[in-house]
Amino acid sequence: MTDTIDRADVDDGDRVLDHLIVRFAGDSGDGMQLTGDRFTSVSASFGNDLSTMPDFPAEIRAPAGTVNGVSAFQVNIADHDITTPGDDPNVLVAMNPAALKADLHRLETGGTVIINEDAFGDRNLIKAGYLDAAGEAVNPLNNDTLNGYRVLKVPMTSLTKKVCEPLGVKPRDAERSKNFFALGLVSWMYTRPTEPTEEWIDEKFGKNEKVAGANKAAFQAGFNFGETTEAVGHRYEVRPAKLPSGEYTSITGNMALSWGLIAAAQQANLPLTLGSYPITPASDILHELAKHKHFGVRTLQAEDEIAAVGIALGAAFAGHLAVTTTSGPGLALKSETISLAFAIELPMVIVDIQRGGPSTGLPTKTEASDLNIALYGRHGEAPLPIVASYSPAQCFHAAIEAARIALKYRTPVLLLSDGYLANGSEPWLLPDLASLPDISVPFTTEMNHVDDDGNEVFWPYLRDENLARPWAIPGTPDLMHRVGGLEKQDGTGNIDYTPENHELMVRLRAAKIAKIAEDIPLAEVHGDADADVLVVGWGSTWAAIDAAVQRRRRVGVKVASTHLTHVSPLPPNLGEILGQYKRVLVPELNMGQLTNLLRATYLVDAKAITKVQGLPFKSREIEAEIDEAVASAGGAS
Repeated sequence: MTDTIDRADVDDGDRVLDHLIVRFAGDSGDGMQLTGDRFTSVSASFGNDLSTMPDFPAEIRAPAGTVNGVSAFQVNIADHDITTPGDDPNVLVAMNPAALKADLHRLETGGTVIINEDAFGDRNLIKAGYLDAAGEAVNPLNNDTLNGYRVLKVPMTSLTKKVCEPLGVKPRDAERSKNFFALGLVSWMYTRPTEPTEEWIDEKFGKNEKVAGANKAAFQAGFNFGETTEAVGHRYEVRPAKLPSGEYTSITGNMALSWGLIAAAQQANLPLTLGSYPITPASDILHELAKHKHFGVRTLQAEDEIAAVGIALGAAFAGHLAVTTTSGPGLALKSETISLAFAIELPMVIVDIQRGGPSTGLPTKTEASDLNIALYGRHGEAPLPIVASYSPAQCFHAAIEAARIALKYRTPVLLLSDGYLANGSEPWLLPDLASLPDISVPFTTEMNHVDDDGNEVFWPYLRDENLARPWAIPGTPDLMHRVGGLEKQDGTGNIDYTPENHELMVRLRAAKIAKIAEDIPLAEVHGDADADVLVVGWGSTWAAIDAAVQRRRRVGVKVASTHLTHVSPLPPNLGEILGQYKRVLVPELNMGQLTNLLRATYLVDAKAITKVQGLPFKSREIEAEIDEAVASAGGAS
């Protein structure tokens, strides 16, 4: 992190905060994602720890000015280690009435709401649903709607037009820069450095001088408004966090996952081939990987999901690290080819960035409800390994682990992420490349069996100590062999329909997947050794669980937690751990899919804490469940 703030710019009267949660909200055309991203990037360069939550409309283009069309970006910055984007924002920036209506209930009591008062005309008020009994517009700025909050009413649109007028920018075009006015104002209020944003504007919009000039003028006007208007009041500062030394970057889950796949290919000494069809929220992985041809990455945008996974399977047969990316609807379409890959026993990584379902569901909202289809969504007996990432930065290592298992055991592997992780960001300490594991596997190049006549032959299903079959790529002299979905004979690979062979192969394939449990880390328990309550998580619930457990422990509540990265097979010591606690809680962004698995596998009375609102858990939601469980276990303190 190279950019720092000049201490001379921090007034002695500025107030120091240990953290700050800001939510930018406006119409989907108001640039809220860009505004939030810039505030995040500057805070990262300043040295704050941070966590973000972009919140997109579910429709491609909901009607402008309506609640359904609100786009928001929430960021939590802190001077200490944090894991979540925060429960309740301290500050809400509302660019129009719809944003206020959609997000005011999220703001903490007594929080600050910054309003673009120019947008609160009757037409926008009606679109947002601010109506009286007669259907007439009601302005929430003029009644008791905002009682209990600190309110800053700022004419952002008109001030932006005014500062852009000398630049020759038309009023309609100037209005598009009002998000930079908001960014400038918030940057002044919370002591963010201005130079990085101004440099970014020049770089991003430099090809159009008027656009760059308008954005910079609006940004400076917002900053100056804060400095010169008494109503804004004090500045506040969130000082840098004490993070481990090293080189950091702010990274999203999808970017980290993409880089992890590239690193995996490098560590495997294999070219990387992605077969993908665009789908929210997985598309950014295709976009990112397409930039890295210099690493031997090949990306193909297929005509549909089935073609995409077929491309990946063909690449696996050819000896590549094969990947396909999708979300829930696409995973369903890919299931037949994934079953074929399982039967053929070839390595492939299937990335599922989960979203609200079923069907199109909530395409831009987060959910973790694809665990059942990951576990069971194939015909026949076809168990697959499942790796679940748990934070944006950890997506990097999850991708490498999924590739390691796929290559070593010659099997498709499902890598689960979700929309919250995919679009969320956090600081990431760049890893020492020397610390990454060597996951290379040798191709078979020689005959591997002597037949009854003493001839050397190649058996494509002659297994190693991991029960993995040889990987001989097409064109290897004398190692020609067939692959396909019809049942093979163990060893020879010849088609064999006999009942005994089919059962043997079914059991061998299942045993190979079960054997992976010997090759994954044991489950670790964090928290109080003498707790009666254990919180079990998987996927993106980690952040809220970690925050909730730490908060309860700080006030004397005894509780422990464990988080699962490997969901299939499960860690071999998990059953023993679960049996040690009176109460087991399992927070999930679904209706209890892991809970059902734990109950069936270990006969433990696990309780599901479920949420299916398209939103991640708030820490306080899990805290309340912990308190109830501790009390019922007789261990309240």
